[in-house]
Amino acid sequence: MSRVAFSIFGLDIMWYGVLMASAMILCVFLALKEGKRVKISEDDILNLAIIAIPCGLLGARLYYVIFNLAYYTKHPLEILAVWNGGLAIHGGIFAGLAFIIYYCHKNSKDFFQILDIFVPGLIIGQAIGRWGNFFN
Repeated sequence: MSRVAFSIFGLDIMWYGVLMASAMILCVFLALKEGKRVKISEDDILNLAIIAIPCGLLGARLYYVIFNLAYYTKHPLEILAVWNGGLAIHGGIFAGLAFIIYYCHKNSKDFFQILDIFVPGLIIGQAIGRWGNFFN
């Protein structure tokens, strides 16, 4: 099976990226549904997601780089080359969680209620991401 899902203007779009993007969208959709049920505003959920997702991606990359530091100190420009692979879910969870803690503190939101809204989507997203690893 090919790692490439499709190409746009000569740029290969990998299955891993398609599945990860799908997982993120599904997580936000599930959080919106659960937020509505427990009366958390869509704005709060979307504000969290818009920042927590990039923080999670940055954290996932940083975690991967730290644990492969010998390579990246010799090839520092490769740190930016995420298209060559190298994300670690642990770092993504840590960074996303750090932002959620900050957001809840700043906006007087119930941290555990916010986690209850997002964690089911995170778990499902992790399962979808594993399929992306299979294609890689």
